[in-house]
Amino acid sequence: MRRQNFSRRGLLKTGAVGGAGLAMPTIFASSASAFTNNPTGSSVTLGFNVPLTGAYADEGADELRALELAVEHLNGGGDGGMLQTFSSKALDGTGILGKKVEYVTGDDQTKSDVARATAQSMIQKDGAVMITGGSSSGTAIAVQGLCQEAGVIFMAGLTHSNDTTGKDRKANGFRHFFNAYMSAQALAPVLQGLYGTDRKAYHLTADYTWGWTQEESIAAATEAMGWQTAEKVRTPLGAGDFSSYIAPVLNSGADILVLNHYGGDMVNSLTQAVQFGLRDRQANGKDFQIVVPLYSELMARGAGQAIKGIPGSQNWDWKLDDAGTKAFVKSFGEKYGFPPSQAAHTCYVQTLLYADAVARAGDFNPCAVVEALEGYEFDGLGNGPTLYRAEDHQCFKDVVVVKGAENPQDEFHLVEIVEVTPTEQVTYPPDHPMFAGGALGECNPGA
Repeated sequence: MRRQNFSRRGLLKTGAVGGAGLAMPTIFASSASAFTNNPTGSSVTLGFNVPLTGAYADEGADELRALELAVEHLNGGGDGGMLQTFSSKALDGTGILGKKVEYVTGDDQTKSDVARATAQSMIQKDGAVMITGGSSSGTAIAVQGLCQEAGVIFMAGLTHSNDTTGKDRKANGFRHFFNAYMSAQALAPVLQGLYGTDRKAYHLTADYTWGWTQEESIAAATEAMGWQTAEKVRTPLGAGDFSSYIAPVLNSGADILVLNHYGGDMVNSLTQAVQFGLRDRQANGKDFQIVVPLYSELMARGAGQAIKGIPGSQNWDWKLDDAGTKAFVKSFGEKYGFPPSQAAHTCYVQTLLYADAVARAGDFNPCAVVEALEGYEFDGLGNGPTLYRAEDHQCFKDVVVVKGAENPQDEFHLVEIVEVTPTEQVTYPPDHPMFAGGALGECNPGA
């Protein structure tokens, strides 16, 4: 099921703003503490910018469901979800600082220019004080840059590229989702246990910032344990037919195929690789294997039988046993009839974390929000104890390693949790080479 419009204020039409340049944002206060879109009335508007079309549309639809649920809980509706388990008690179901939460939505089409134009309209025309959503690192980086310029907070949705909190980090941007380096550090020991240290890997990689850093991260981690990298081939986002990229793998000398693809691209490339018979082949005297470093229950559903036994990583899984996860799954399941994806989870959590930061700061000023989130430690939101690191605005928490279930009991149990990798194993210094080249800079309030 895909709902076409979750907005209480009408679906934002991106075509009307496509190609527009960045204009001066509306500023409603004139004092020394003025900032962009200061909500002076009885409500506050958030902007939910997600892909409803394109390769990542399934993730976008689930994000909107979760964002709608977050607003319901912030306004005192439903059972409160994770507000009941969140370690912070600053939110009380009366909106944010007593203001009712409203929102606008838009389709970013999994295109960076569209995502930026849509977010820009939300800020300029609708008075959004925070933007969240998105399922692509390309769109996340574009919108994060816009929010920095405009003076609003960006709470990134599903973005896995190292660059989002690396070379493209911004003071007004925050990422709850884990990144490619973390996936690789969690996954490599599991791959070694499954397939040994003498392997040759062939990479097919989505040709944009996420794919590049995922490829770099997983190649470095597997080469460190003895694997060789046979080939690295870039594929266009939304290619659909990957057969011309898969055929050369058969004669490459590789015995592992690493699919650095996500969303619909992963579904298509994995399905086609299985159809080519890669899982039934032998190479170098070993059974041929396929690895998908990052995937989700939504993608597993699309891939069907092809996902069986395939290892990968996730930011979160609805089958985790903590109180926060149970509360969120209950709320989401009762509202929509099925469990939430990791994309839904991270967008829901980001919305609560923004609202909580405003409440703790007692101010919607983005610089007050930045101060409240930097170095913030919290629990009860589904990933265990979590830190929003001040140096790069990256969340640090446990990582879930998964594999496709061999005998799933239903369509919602296609992924099995292999292990939960502790935070310490995936933590890196702020100046790690894979995250170099950028600086947060200063918070911009927009005034």
